[in-house]
Amino acid sequence: MPVSRRRYVARGVPGGYRIWDNKARRWWGDLYELCPDELLNELNGEKNGEKITALLQQYRAQKR
Repeated sequence: MPVSRRRYVARGVPGGYRIWDNKARRWWGDLYELCPDELLNELNGEKNGEKITALLQQYRAQKR
């Protein structure tokens, strides 16, 4: 069974990680110091807006 291509993937960049949107072919979101695994799973999975917002706030707080 073929594996579907993920729309959002984390890519290592100098200083941390950024999220790459394969469909729009551009960066999505901010620079993250730690790999945002939970956020990627939500973006590629259920796409629950409230949960994505909470995860974004959580990862932004880690940068401070």
